Amino acid sequence: MLSRIITAAIATRAVLACDSCYGEPEHDVVLTRHVRRMQPDAQNATSGPKAPLEWGQINFLHTTDTHGWLEGHIKEQNYGADWGDFVSFTKGMKQKAKHLGVDLLLVDTGDLHDGAGLSDATKPNGNVSNAIFENIDYDLLTIGNHELYVTEIAYETFTNFSKVYGDKYLTSNVQISNPATGQWEYIGKKYRYFTTEQGLRIMAFGVLFDFTGNSNVSKVIKAAELVQQQWFLDAVNYTEPIDLFVVTGHNPVRRNDTSSTIGKVVDAIRKVHPDTPIQAFGGHSHIRDFAVYDTKATGLESGRYCETLGWLALSGIESSGYGTMAPSGVPNPTRKPIPPKANATSSGASSSNGTSDLLVARRYLDWNRLTFAYHAEGSQKYTTFDTAKGKNTTNEITSYRQSLNLTSLYGCAPQSYCQTCKPFLADGNLFGLLQTALSTVVINETRKDTPRLIIINTGSVRFDLAKGPFTYDDSFIVSPFDDAFQFIPDVPYSQASKVLGILNAGAFQKKRDLSTADFNFAPVLADRDICIDPPLTHASGMAKRSNARIIRRQAADPSPGYTTKDDFGTDGDDTIHKAIPRYSQPNDLQANASFPTDGSLPETVDLVFLDFIASYIVSALNGADVGGNYSLSDVSYYLPKEFTTNSYLPAYAKVAWQENVPDCPVGTGIGSS
Repeated sequence: MLSRIITAAIATRAVLACDSCYGEPEHDVVLTRHVRRMQPDAQNATSGPKAPLEWGQINFLHTTDTHGWLEGHIKEQNYGADWGDFVSFTKGMKQKAKHLGVDLLLVDTGDLHDGAGLSDATKPNGNVSNAIFENIDYDLLTIGNHELYVTEIAYETFTNFSKVYGDKYLTSNVQISNPATGQWEYIGKKYRYFTTEQGLRIMAFGVLFDFTGNSNVSKVIKAAELVQQQWFLDAVNYTEPIDLFVVTGHNPVRRNDTSSTIGKVVDAIRKVHPDTPIQAFGGHSHIRDFAVYDTKATGLESGRYCETLGWLALSGIESSGYGTMAPSGVPNPTRKPIPPKANATSSGASSSNGTSDLLVARRYLDWNRLTFAYHAEGSQKYTTFDTAKGKNTTNEITSYRQSLNLTSLYGCAPQSYCQTCKPFLADGNLFGLLQTALSTVVINETRKDTPRLIIINTGSVRFDLAKGPFTYDDSFIVSPFDDAFQFIPDVPYSQASKVLGILNAGAFQKKRDLSTADFNFAPVLADRDICIDPPLTHASGMAKRSNARIIRRQAADPSPGYTTKDDFGTDGDDTIHKAIPRYSQPNDLQANASFPTDGSLPETVDLVFLDFIASYIVSALNGADVGGNYSLSDVSYYLPKEFTTNSYLPAYAKVAWQENVPDCPVGTGIGSS
């Protein structure tokens, strides 16, 4: 039975991942009923915004680290809006800005792929999701590290995506080898100098952190070198007036983050322009954050995965002939950006010398229709929230989800499972579920009666699993990685039983060089090195698509979600939530199977592990306290290479989660009891 499940899981990938597969899969290897509660019927948010937004002289909507989540979070309350809802929202907010006589700019700071099926189920990666993303008319964008791992994706970004946005797509320190000329060229533009509709003159840059995991067709110039290059110095000393510098970057905004290089760029600008406002927009670390660098410079970071939309409003920028400083009829910014004492965000920075009239407001919006409709109220001449382009985008997402078979159903997850909101292996902890799944389905039929220990690295998991339909899309969301199962046969139990402790006492397994073969669906990373790919935190959410009246009533009990603390304090979250607990998790997880039923321990075991961590397994076995004598030549594949970390949970769902199919009950989201 289990061998047939594994064979089916391998066949499923071949069928479902094929670009030519549209509609129902030809071979019924999974339950191919389309899920009833999908994107158009996402759950309603129970918690709405706490107050209207402050509008300033210039305003920004900021997205970052969307990672393909353009369909929204289908099974979570508070984050259920899709990209079509966002299209409608941005149009309404642009109209509202024009009515108020102020500027509104849309900014994105990269990482468009690797996280959900809409981006990861196509070849090349992002083939569908990029086209959907492009329905937003951004004013400034920059590149993320996930656009650079794989050569094919880097060239797609250079050849197609960057051309859609033209001089708005900024890659100040990222170049690529032009295949036609063999010469190094910038993937986007080095900088953008422009004048807003209301007359503000802006100089903008786009700076990726000092990333080293890119394929060899691209080149990332370190920030310390960038700020000394002549073109950058010329741009900072531009011949035309500059009212505001904008530094976009796939780059943490907090200066004491070891991977952040935004501070180097801010410092370089500040040395030349001690009194010109600087606004940074960051990303990469997947958090909500706001950092104050000096009295005229701040940085905003706006979460991840279409859970957060950042809002920033500025007033008090000196500019000849500029109009409205404080638009009437709406709240205005009131806070001056004063760096907190003993705050490492401004450590070593070149501070502004003069007095400042700059006023700032920031807000982190939950990604749902209730939030969008509330803030866009009165922005359009019709009473309905949706625009024609927004509805078309929503329909396009629905169509692609069906044609890519992302709604094909494996089973019903009976509860929500999170990576960090529960103690390790406690009820509701995702790794406890995976321990059971590994024991159940990772079986070599020819050695099924041989006791085995199965070890995976916890970093092979990308995201939580919410209660409800477990679909092809969810298989990407939980783990899009393509690491296969290897083993060493007949290892003395006395040695094998010591390996997990050694791995968990060490550092996270370091990265090998990445190639397309490492990740079948996407070049995302299978460990949690925060310098390259940050660890995951979580807050819950989702919302209902409806043309009903706007509801302002706040839920009596706040739902679990983001509770952010930044340099302005704890009032930045647009919707009030209760905090989700966060528990540390180990480096690695072990499952046992086929052990003696009498409770005794076996003499020898098959030691099964992911090929990604094979060298670490061998090293642990050969440690002085273990006494093994193994090499990589002793390692072989336990199961076919096609059965991977992306396969075993779908295989388990087909065995264990058939109750209620196809009408799967849906929960309220991660962190809810």
